[in-house]
Amino acid sequence: MVTVLLVLMFACLILGFPMFLCMIVPSLVVLLYYFPSLDISLLMQQVISGISSYVLLAIPMYIFTADIMCAGETTKRLLDWIESIIGHVHGGLAITGEATCTLFGAISGSTMATLVTVGKPMRPSLLKGGYNDSHTTAMLMSSANIALLIPPSIMMILYCVVTGTSVAELFLAGIGPGIFIFICFAVYDYFYAKRRNLPTRPKATWKERFQTFKKAFLTLGLPLIILGGIYSGMTSPTEAAAIAVLYALILEVLVYKSITWKDIPKISYSTGLVTGIVFIIAATGQAFSWAITFANIPNIITETLLGPDPSALVVMFVCSLIFLVACMFVDSIPVVLIVVPIIFPVAVKAGVNPIQLGIIVTLQSAIGAITPPFGCNIFTACAIWNLKFQTVIKGLAPYILIFVVVALLMILVPELSLWYKFFNLGF
Repeated sequence: MVTVLLVLMFACLILGFPMFLCMIVPSLVVLLYYFPSLDISLLMQQVISGISSYVLLAIPMYIFTADIMCAGETTKRLLDWIESIIGHVHGGLAITGEATCTLFGAISGSTMATLVTVGKPMRPSLLKGGYNDSHTTAMLMSSANIALLIPPSIMMILYCVVTGTSVAELFLAGIGPGIFIFICFAVYDYFYAKRRNLPTRPKATWKERFQTFKKAFLTLGLPLIILGGIYSGMTSPTEAAAIAVLYALILEVLVYKSITWKDIPKISYSTGLVTGIVFIIAATGQAFSWAITFANIPNIITETLLGPDPSALVVMFVCSLIFLVACMFVDSIPVVLIVVPIIFPVAVKAGVNPIQLGIIVTLQSAIGAITPPFGCNIFTACAIWNLKFQTVIKGLAPYILIFVVVALLMILVPELSLWYKFFNLGF
């Protein structure tokens, strides 16, 4: 049964079927062949159930917020402010890009939106500043992946929907690792630029810094509204997402006047396309998860890979390896929807904290997204800048290594994933 399922999935992938068919077709075949008396309408009920969670309402609203700000002036204002602070130090340009990606991740929750929005204006400046194509592209791709960890993260929302984990708690847990990875990237690029004696920008005066801060101040209010609302208890993550849309509209349409009301239908159309893709995958992912659980496939797979009574450490390492390899070949969203239902019960039984597992899953998704041969962000970068595959992957090794080291630390020292508990932040 497991063999049939895996063969059908890989066959669908190789033949170029859309990802939702790669999940629903094997599920349907296994149920019809091995359980002919089963009422197949139950599978359709699971499809509907997969997108009926209230928490999922946050996803289209965070995507819409990101699309509004992508069309506006948010990125330029953030870049100008951060560059005025650190542009004069070694690696200042690269660190500016990394910091902007981190901050924009707190607005968009999407690696692709962050890569496109920050990468397009930032890349020409980096190339003029002496950075080569490979390093520039690798840095931007890797920094954009910090958006997976910095709330509001679409990946974290999906993980919480699948496992029933607290969205607010996982959001909070992701801030520490996300900032730590940014610091590691910044340190690496400082020494990279210093070793190559790359030029720096003139040091901005405090007056210039204050001017750029004033222009970016309202933009910085968005992550504060999202996170402040959630952790003060005033709003749920979904309500915070709705407020974020309203704030973004007021900011870009009425304050900055960078877009008009006539632009909103076009932006909404873009949001609708992305949301449709995410929700179709989420719906079929739920059906797939139910089908394999009904067929007892998770127990068969986990006992084969992990043995009858695995330790928490073994579970974490195997889970990390599965996610890393899977995300090298397909987008992380279907991987979460397929793999997490299989590994989660075993991990909890072994004593793994669901929040720690969520951080590891997110980190491995980020690593897989920029790892050859088929990391999805590699091809996104190729498409955005019309670059060759070899050019894009050439400079990735140091950033992947940093991600891997941080992931190992999170596995070996669980307290790093649960840092917020030391500050008694209400969980």
